[in-house]
Amino acid sequence: MRVELNVPASVTEPRMWVQHQPVLFMALRTGSAEIGLRRSEMMRLTFGAGEMCLVPRHAETWLRTHDFRYLYLSVDISDTALTAACDGTRGDVELRRVGKLVDARLGALAAAVNAERVAGFPSGRLFLDSVEQALAVALVNGYAVRHRSVQTHRGGLGSARLRRIKEFVDAKIEDELTLCEMAQAVELSAAYFSRMFRKSTGETPHQFLLRQRLERAKMMLRSADARVLDVAVACGFKSQQHFAQVFRRVCGVCPTEYRQEFLDDEMTDARELVNS
Repeated sequence: MRVELNVPASVTEPRMWVQHQPVLFMALRTGSAEIGLRRSEMMRLTFGAGEMCLVPRHAETWLRTHDFRYLYLSVDISDTALTAACDGTRGDVELRRVGKLVDARLGALAAAVNAERVAGFPSGRLFLDSVEQALAVALVNGYAVRHRSVQTHRGGLGSARLRRIKEFVDAKIEDELTLCEMAQAVELSAAYFSRMFRKSTGETPHQFLLRQRLERAKMMLRSADARVLDVAVACGFKSQQHFAQVFRRVCGVCPTEYRQEFLDDEMTDARELVNS
């Protein structure tokens, strides 16, 4: 998935604009432009902040952006994600054009992508992979010209596959893991793996990875000699600041406070043992 922030240049004369990949646009502030499938049939469209439009693959549009005060986020959805959302149906997935798209689920996902962009993408590729897969499923289900319905699966991942994925994550916890890598580790497609993993564990792959990283961090923080920066790096966080923010949000205290509380408890237990 490619995420870009765009501020279009002002164009006084209409020009042909071609979009080769399916893309979801979300306005970040109110703006308008003249748009049309033909130069002779252009009309002005105004978008409020948070409003979206969906442009299919190989779309050709006449566009004039004179006095265009429009800041927008574009989210390109990969063919791989769209195909996986169809459970591997062969051939291109065709999405229909939607000039004014009103969809609460897509809006929430696009907003999550923008919040991640503003923060500097601290959550890593697996988070974006997971959001892209959710976007692809929503787009295929609601806006595909032709597609095979997403199948309903029962059960979940077997115990052997769950054990393998846990071992894989434990071995790669310092790395920038992707959804495809996790799925390949258990020989499944990304879409199927994501659904079955959540059915089996009650967590998304990203939530599971984050929990495993925090459990590893807690274990390392119980050593008085471990620097917080070293713990953050060893557990796959991009910076000490991001690690501290996530740790406090999930655990209720910052890493140094957690370590101090643990060491204080250890000292108290040792005194009680001596005095008993």
